[in-house]
Amino acid sequence: MYYIGYDIGSSSVKVAITDAKSGKSLVNLHEPANEMEIVSFQSDWAEQDPEIWWQHICKATKRAIVEANIDASKIIGIGISYQMHGLVIVDKEGQPLRNAIIWCDSRAIEIGNKAFVDLGENRCSNSLLNSPGNFTASKLKWVKDNEPELYKKVYKFMLPGDYIAYKLTGVISTTKNGLSEGILWDYKENATANWLLDYYGIDVTLTPDIVDNFQSQGTVTKVAAEATGLPEGISLNYRAGDQPNNALSLNIFNNGEVAATGGTSGVIYAVTNQLKSKESSRINHFAHVNYSKSTPNVGKLLCVNGAGIQYRWLRNHSVENSYENMNRKASKIPVGSDGVVVIPFGNGAERMLNNKNVGTQFCNLNLNLHSHGHLYRAALEGIAFSFVYGMEILKNDHAEIKVIRAGNDNLFRSEIFANTVATLIGHEIEIYNTTGAIGAARASGLVGGDYQKFGETISKNDHVMTFMPLKNNAPYIAAYNKWKTELEHILKYK
Repeated sequence: MYYIGYDIGSSSVKVAITDAKSGKSLVNLHEPANEMEIVSFQSDWAEQDPEIWWQHICKATKRAIVEANIDASKIIGIGISYQMHGLVIVDKEGQPLRNAIIWCDSRAIEIGNKAFVDLGENRCSNSLLNSPGNFTASKLKWVKDNEPELYKKVYKFMLPGDYIAYKLTGVISTTKNGLSEGILWDYKENATANWLLDYYGIDVTLTPDIVDNFQSQGTVTKVAAEATGLPEGISLNYRAGDQPNNALSLNIFNNGEVAATGGTSGVIYAVTNQLKSKESSRINHFAHVNYSKSTPNVGKLLCVNGAGIQYRWLRNHSVENSYENMNRKASKIPVGSDGVVVIPFGNGAERMLNNKNVGTQFCNLNLNLHSHGHLYRAALEGIAFSFVYGMEILKNDHAEIKVIRAGNDNLFRSEIFANTVATLIGHEIEIYNTTGAIGAARASGLVGGDYQKFGETISKNDHVMTFMPLKNNAPYIAAYNKWKTELEHILKYK
């Protein structure tokens, strides 16, 4: 028997099939071969046609079944991960009324900022654990204000994963987690934040019915079965946004457990059971996959925009043709890079720096002393220091850090990067070779919530290595303090 998992991103749709008993991944692929189109009618807008996601789901599913060489009739469960914060609106026939306004669209920033002021920082922070910001609720308000005739036709609003669930099952629903990702969940009342919808003048009946994360959320219809090659009648058992799902994929469920990713941008996602925050503008808070009233587990998400993109820029503009060559040269340079400091924030404004755009800066270069290797090491250290800086913000905002698990992506393949982070935070970093689609597939078997067995499956199939804190941490502390002094000097004049 098998499970199938989907991860609906903005660049591609990923599909994985896993063995239901062992949890082993049998196939993991994506569609299309090139990135999906993002439509931008104006600067800072980003839209996608939801039907494009569905078309790629159908094609990728058929491919996955063939490449896994399995009998499709033995697929018994479905899980969905999806790009967060998007807005899909449909009419009474379930047809999309417009392109989806996706996560990286920023047209609703001022709407959310105004709501934060009008409703009050205390109320938003205490009840929503966030500013309304540029999230799903604010995007729906933008549609109401700017496309009023279209808004009148809206039957329900959904997040991207809700729409794919609807296409598979014919059932329109959402989850507590999804509503929290749209900043529409009131943690104090453990209910939909209808008062925010009322403030926006949005009819509360547009909110779909709520289903639990780990339960049968509908079964595959005949139409969907014919389109995808899936068996008719099998159950959709799980859905979650990509960041909570990435954490689940790394066996992150409990207070003090932290998931980290180090791609183009970096993400630190710390699970806490503390429903309070004094950093609702710098940190996002989302109901975790196992959130409930009795176990109020929340993911505190901090994003580092200037992460892997900085190291990639160096590769593209240096004599090296691979990260391996860069890492090898960097390894010959001592901790602290002989005084070179790289401030890596060159990918736009940083929320954790209170939305300041400090750019990438190379400090203390000595043209008679420093080489390419110094730049490479200082860049890796600078990105690692930015992760540590972010973790300090999280710890100051009621988060504990007991263990960190990370995907086997570019930055965490570097011993310099991983050792620097592990040594400065004083905790081991476990590295796993997994994906969001694999996690979603496995999670479809979590009906009933046997998290221990789920974690054992991940450890058995995916563990790559563990980085332990180095005993001689003094040079790392000195280098980090020097980096932080440079950053704080820059921030003072921004």
